[in-house]
Amino acid sequence: MAPPAPRTATRAPHEVRIIGGQWKRTRLPVADRPGLRPTPDRVRETLFNWLGQDLTGWEVVDAFAGTGALGLEAASRGASRVLLVEQEAAQVDALRALVQRLSAQAVKVERGNAISILQRLAPASCDLVLLDPPFDAGLYDKALAAAAPALRPAGWLYLEAPTAWTEAALAPLGLSLHRHLKAGAVHAHLLQRAEAGDGS
Repeated sequence: MAPPAPRTATRAPHEVRIIGGQWKRTRLPVADRPGLRPTPDRVRETLFNWLGQDLTGWEVVDAFAGTGALGLEAASRGASRVLLVEQEAAQVDALRALVQRLSAQAVKVERGNAISILQRLAPASCDLVLLDPPFDAGLYDKALAAAAPALRPAGWLYLEAPTAWTEAALAPLGLSLHRHLKAGAVHAHLLQRAEAGDGS
């Protein structure tokens, strides 16, 4: 009797789609690369329901861009400036080709270390910072600490993580929890600067 076949790891989808805005239903390729884990459609849809469908004029940073799905979703919904930050050279090339194909003039792709780029952003310059680092990289505290000063007083910070972040964990970083969703292995958080959260 043959032994049972080994279970294969769940593979990432080979494409995801932009959900709303001017590029609705546009397909984004997903490379087979370790750690590349695009935000599930359901989670992205919920996030942009939380934020509102119209992001006209927003300044957005997608700090661990990967496929670019989060940042391009923001641009599709009217964001005036979107910075996609990615460290892997091949993925940067893919993002730049995608931006050119879409004629996405509001979108800039920058290759570099996400934490370093977040740290050099002008204080209170961003309406939305998107953080979806590799789950096993241990970057959450550093990324949150680097991103928080860049938020405008009423700005938003999206965090995707394998575990839930509590108010107690966020408070030392000057952040408060506005919304939370668990979908499969993903915990999605919508955060604000603590003073903004206290005043709402």
